[in-house]
Order: sequence, then structure tokens, then C-alpha cells
Amino acid sequence: MNKYVYYLSIVILTITYSAISTSLIDYKSNTHKEVIDKLLLENDSLKMKLSNIFEYGIEVDVTMYRPTKYETDSTPNITADGTKIKISEASRYRFVAVSRNLLKRWGGFLNYGDFVLLKDAGHKDGIYRVKDTMNSRWVNVVDILESPGTDPYKFENASLTLLDWTK
Repeated sequence: MNKYVYYLSIVILTITYSAISTSLIDYKSNTHKEVIDKLLLENDSLKMKLSNIFEYGIEVDVTMYRPTKYETDSTPNITADGTKIKISEASRYRFVAVSRNLLKRWGGFLNYGDFVLLKDAGHKDGIYRVKDTMNSRWVNVVDILESPGTDPYKFENASLTLLDWTK
């Protein structure tokens, strides 16, 4: 008789633990499903905001830099993507350096070679090509490449838009 009671208690305990485990798993699954659903909604919202960025642009400050060792590095005639320039004609290239947060390799939406539209940048409004990278201390800033001797300028709250001509 003791043997049957022992086996019966093991069966009852196993069934009880199984029921408890199943209910805990269901509870955790529902909790995780709620979190996943919330994250999916947030993801959709962020996708909408990103589509607006690509359509209307993002707000940046626009400054300028000259290809000198003081303002760049030891090779001022070579941009970050490897393009060689003639320093005295730098303003004619219509090249820009962008802050790292705007480049894809650091989580942004631009690549070297992309064409961008700058608006609300005074006399510097227009189309430029991304060829260079700024120092990591800058965020949401675009530097226009200018020839040595060009007077410094700055435009705040300008708009930067990626021009995707492949669509």
C-alpha cells in the first residue's frame, strides 16, 4: 500500500507542477506578446517619421571648411572617400563633409557619393555631394568645402534632404 501512495503522490506532484509550469509559460507568453506588440507599433511610428525625414529633410547647421592641414588632416587634398581635389578650386566641387551621425556607417542615412539638397542655407542653397566626414564631436552639421581665403559663414536650422534619383 505504501508503494501505491508513493507513486500516486509522485503522479499528483508531476501533474500539479505541469499545470503550474504551463500557466506560468502562458502568462510569460502573453506578457512578451504585449511587449512585442507595443514595440511593433513603435517601430511603425518610427518608420513613418523616417519616411518624413527622407521626404522633407532633417534640420542641420551648415558651416564651411577649407582644405588646409589646420582644418582637415595631413592630406587636405584627399577627402574621406579618397577623392583627390585641387585645393585652389575647392569651392567649385560642391562637396560637403557631414557629421558622423548622418553617415550610414554610424547609423545615419547617407553614404559617400550621395547627392543632398541644402535649403535655408542662404546663398549656399543647392545640391552637393557627400565626400567627407567631420570630426566626431559634431552632430547634425554639414560642412561645405570652400577654397582657401573664403570668409567663414554659418547657417543654423537649414534643411538637408537626400536626393534619391534612382527612384
